[in-house]
Amino acid sequence: MAKKSRKKPATEQAVYKFIEIVGTSRQSWADAARNGLTVASKSLRDLRVAEVTREDVKIENGELLYRVKLNVSFKYHGQD
Repeated sequence: MAKKSRKKPATEQAVYKFIEIVGTSRQSWADAARNGLTVASKSLRDLRVAEVTREDVKIENGELLYRVKLNVSFKYHGQD
């Protein structure tokens, strides 16, 4: 018996939106990116791509705060 195809119909189109977020960490830039995406994923569905656009370090009371600016794309679902 042949398997049913789960491909979406060719007429269905997806729309994606980009937003900019900043993640922070006291540990590293990688951890800052992970923290930003973890928080964003709690309110955004279907995260697709995250592009690091800037890394910097803020010095607070002699301690480093790693900051990463990310462009994040996610699938736009409209009003559903």
